[in-house]
Amino acid sequence: MRGETEVLMSSLPLHPAIVHLPVALAVLLPALALGVWFAWKKGWLPGRAWWVVAALQGALVVGALAAINTGEREEERVEKVVNEAAIEAHEEAATLFTGAAVFVFALSLIPLFVKPDGLKRAVALGTAAGSVLVAGLAFNVGRQGGELVYRHGAASAYAGPASAQAVAEQDDD
Repeated sequence: MRGETEVLMSSLPLHPAIVHLPVALAVLLPALALGVWFAWKKGWLPGRAWWVVAALQGALVVGALAAINTGEREEERVEKVVNEAAIEAHEEAATLFTGAAVFVFALSLIPLFVKPDGLKRAVALGTAAGSVLVAGLAFNVGRQGGELVYRHGAASAYAGPASAQAVAEQDDD
């Protein structure tokens, strides 16, 4: 029994667990960024409160990079059951999402280091707008990932006895 449990745990993909962090942050950040910007503009929060938005944008980028890394590690196994074109489309969408997230993260840092308050708040508002775009790109990546699992059967690469055999073959490589 213990051996079967170890094989099952080692055969579970890490990618689906990792992707939830950047997707959740991408969905939450537009409202948070706009809320912090508004409270800052009204004087309810000091400008240094923007650090929260920038830090979460950074966490989104780290999560997106981790998701790409885990996806690339699991790609070969999934290609055995899903056509490569569908995987490539998901990968390209993830790369676009990550690139946009990096850009918005860089943008989110500017208000922390420039002097004029008007410029700080304008760039912060631009960051909030950019985070809406990032959220849309996250939705697209998630939709394509869902299609890989539910329409193309990507999860079957990790199911049943074939999964244990695939793990054994990977360990041999």
